[in-house]
Amino acid sequence: MKNMLQMKVLGLAALLGAGMALAGCKSAPELTKDQALALVQAKYDQTAPVGAPVVVDDLGMRQGATAKLWDRTKVYPNKYWADFKLTDTGKKAVKLASGGDTIEWRPTSMTDTKFAITVTTVAANHLKAKEMSDVQDATVVGVDTAKSADFSEAQDLTGVPDAVAQIAHNPGNKLSIKRHAEFALVNGAWTLHDIN
Repeated sequence: MKNMLQMKVLGLAALLGAGMALAGCKSAPELTKDQALALVQAKYDQTAPVGAPVVVDDLGMRQGATAKLWDRTKVYPNKYWADFKLTDTGKKAVKLASGGDTIEWRPTSMTDTKFAITVTTVAANHLKAKEMSDVQDATVVGVDTAKSADFSEAQDLTGVPDAVAQIAHNPGNKLSIKRHAEFALVNGAWTLHDIN
């Protein structure tokens, strides 16, 4: 009976010792929304700055002509096709996908207001990370301890002429998109693992 009691006491002591050892293990440090946002922004700041894509529709073409970003140089016989040449002001503000200086405006009809082209701002900036959601535990392939969160990736229009910024705010333009970030715990510190 005495041996049985000693065995129970030893078993209880072992169980308590194991529980205390587990409780003494350090857990992963907290990753706040602000810290997660800073990790994503640091990645963007290390990446080469880029010009913002700007969709130019019928309204945007008229705004650009009024702002003297481009001038109409040719009207085709159907009366709704035209060529617009970038002015010196326009060349300092936007680049065309073709690399040239002539916008080939080719809507499908006189009433086609959906036709659009995309230009890129000459002013290049780093993307901006904004509005980080709550950071959650996550499962990431190849990562032992991971977290993830959604955020908004926004274009920065700093240095973009007002006329182009106005066109960029027209319908059809997306100045921000939702992205998903994954974070990994590496050597006791959180790092950005991937952006999707």
